[in-house]
Amino acid sequence: MGSLSIWHWLIVLVVVMLVFGTKKIGNMGADIGKAVKGFKDGVKGEDDKPAAAPSQVADKGTIDVEAKEKSKS
Repeated sequence: MGSLSIWHWLIVLVVVMLVFGTKKIGNMGADIGKAVKGFKDGVKGEDDKPAAAPSQVADKGTIDVEAKEKSKS
């Protein structure tokens, strides 16, 4: 039993495409690519990212609110 030839791999590829469909295989590839990118970004750490987005820093005011307890009747 030697290694599989190119024809064996082509037959396997055709069967996989028939079972899953090309759209499903493409979506799985895109999902794997996003997961790898997210993993690489996570490994780089928080040092490379900015501290906060400008929209989050724009409002520096404080709002005081009183909380009221709900009475049981």
